[in-house]
Amino acid sequence: MPGSRGVAIIGVGNAFRRDDGVGPAVVTRLAHHHMAHRPEGVTLSSSDGDPARLMALWEGRALAVVVDAVRVADGRPGRIRRWEPRTSPGRLPVTASTHGLGVREAVELSAALDVLPARMVVWGVNVDDTGPGPGLSPSAAAAVVSVANTVDAYVRRFLDVHGSPRTAQPGPSACRLDR
Repeated sequence: MPGSRGVAIIGVGNAFRRDDGVGPAVVTRLAHHHMAHRPEGVTLSSSDGDPARLMALWEGRALAVVVDAVRVADGRPGRIRRWEPRTSPGRLPVTASTHGLGVREAVELSAALDVLPARMVVWGVNVDDTGPGPGLSPSAAAAVVSVANTVDAYVRRFLDVHGSPRTAQPGPSACRLDR
């Protein structure tokens, strides 16, 4: 998408609903351990999952990476799933977070309005406990480390392959994580 601006990494969730805070925890880890000196044009954000706010964070981006808590009936806690809306529509598991509307609805609305980022990847972490209170379960905490490492490598590879985040174009997937 010509004129795309930068890369948005967005952690979706509520840190005061236990494992629902996995998305913001990934963003925090990236900010402190991986991207303290992040490449130009890369932004890190947390969101409560409101579709309008999510769309504002990713609209016009060359790449948007979203991390959110999901709950899948047959999934074990801590399992990481990857979804690319442009290449595998309809495959995002149901979210388990406290937001009534969230990533899936924001993606659907963005697609309908033709404002999806040039490339988008959603990493969902299957969670166990979304009750009230801070702190992640051991399985979600372990997934934070894996997802942060993978997102960091994915974004850096994307920038290496596609060049400046201001002019990056979508291309074939270079990383995959689904444990």
